Amino acid sequence: MEPQEAAGAAGGGCGGAGLLELELPRRGAGEAGAVAAELEARRSGETRRLVLSRRLSGPLPAGLARWFPALEVLDVSGTGLAALGAELLELPRLRTLLAKNNRLGGPGALPKGLGQAPLARSLRVLNLSGNRFAELPAALLGLRGLQSLSLGGNRLHSISPEIQALSSLEFLYLGGNFITSIPPELANLPSLSYLVLSDNKIQSIPPQLAQLHSLRSLSLHNNLLTYLPREILNLVHLEELSLRGNPLVVRFVRDLTYNPPSLLELAGRTMKTRNIPYAPSDLPGNLVRYLSLASNCPNPKCGGVYFDSCVRQIKFVDFCGKYRLPLMHYLCSPECSSPCSSASQSSTSQSESDSEDEAIVAAHRMQKVLLG
Repeated sequence: MEPQEAAGAAGGGCGGAGLLELELPRRGAGEAGAVAAELEARRSGETRRLVLSRRLSGPLPAGLARWFPALEVLDVSGTGLAALGAELLELPRLRTLLAKNNRLGGPGALPKGLGQAPLARSLRVLNLSGNRFAELPAALLGLRGLQSLSLGGNRLHSISPEIQALSSLEFLYLGGNFITSIPPELANLPSLSYLVLSDNKIQSIPPQLAQLHSLRSLSLHNNLLTYLPREILNLVHLEELSLRGNPLVVRFVRDLTYNPPSLLELAGRTMKTRNIPYAPSDLPGNLVRYLSLASNCPNPKCGGVYFDSCVRQIKFVDFCGKYRLPLMHYLCSPECSSPCSSASQSSTSQSESDSEDEAIVAAHRMQKVLLG
């Protein structure tokens, strides 16, 4: 699904009724007054969708909310906007905002108070692809009702962990940026169904992504991936996985290092493995969130957990009866992978068998795996 399709689906409730598409002749920049005058002349209390195709020399015209109080869909794509302006905050019914292919990204590109405006509760679809954002705008984090966010083709180098505040997101499009890593906090988006991270510079996928139980489509093509986390097989609703254009490894990786766990991680492991009870009111919020990111060691003889410190081990798994995918296993300690006894060898063999069984189950669920 492309971002345009997501936006169109969300804005499709307007139908043809109340549609005003304003396509004024392109007379050059600097005629904001003429645009405002034209809009005021066509004012309507019933118009629910407005498309502006004329280049704008400034922010949204003052008075827009007064002239179109019922506006639900606003498309200002390709109008050259460098700032949306405070008028945006006066549109309490707006559900879809398309502002693709503009010059947004500098200071003041989004109005102050965006997260506190009535718009924060009504807006469902926001498309800012093809702009100049170098980081996720902090102003967006207050849009708690947002279901679709597109920031493809910008200048993003990272994904802020604070994106977890957008707990209603179902569609996230971040393709065509310069992103190098994925924060584990992305897994705290319980409704996320479509995740597009293609055409970036991502080298690895955090195993916590397996906690995205609603995920149906994951696009990772044209990155720098050499392996996949074993936990990806736990995405029970995943139907489409795109991996083409990645240097997926064709050999086992043996030069992987192990960093000992920190005191914080040791304490977290103890609480999890010994099932020490706690309530959210017992601990600071950051520690509660940290404990929620624990991953189970896949060694069936272990029963341990890990957070950041783990032993990485690549295993190749038969997938769909056609592909040998390199899946990364994250073990909680070196003891889980050292074949120092027959018992440990049996454990390792069992772990490999479990992985292949899981892959067979996943293959039956998966409708499309794109590797080339």
